[in-house]
Amino acid sequence: MTLGNRVEVWQGDITTLDVDAIVNAANEALMGGGGADGAIHRAAGPELIMECRRAGRCPTGEARITKGCLLKARHVIHAVGPVYRDGTSGEPALLASAYRKSLELAQRHKLHTIAFPGLSTGVYGYPLAEASVIAVRTVMEFLAFSSSPAKVIFCTFDEAATRAMREALAR
Repeated sequence: MTLGNRVEVWQGDITTLDVDAIVNAANEALMGGGGADGAIHRAAGPELIMECRRAGRCPTGEARITKGCLLKARHVIHAVGPVYRDGTSGEPALLASAYRKSLELAQRHKLHTIAFPGLSTGVYGYPLAEASVIAVRTVMEFLAFSSSPAKVIFCTFDEAATRAMREALAR
């Protein structure tokens, strides 16, 4: 399997994916919020809050793993990306770290398939094109030196996000 065959873009609702783990664009408290975070918490059910309480807080650039509860995904990896300010306040490194830490958790837990939303691209305001390039670069660098996870899905929510991710993959 080539590196390119291990990565795909899929537009749709991340909460419906039947994968080993979906990544949640979480806040540091891991207690749910808006966008993908709120949708994942609603779909997973109230047990996810209990799982998140056990996991504790999660600093920006880090990730935590919980059970998937009522989701088809067996696990949720909660990754905290940075709030975008101006791109010169450490945001690129923190965003890359959130992706990398998620992949490390997937590898540590022997997960074969993982799906990412666009971390930090919603209410955290990270420009879509820049965030997509960081996501793709970080994932491809990780996969170049690791056979696990076997498949990474970039799950996009609309046509603009899909286009940005496909353009980043084409680079």
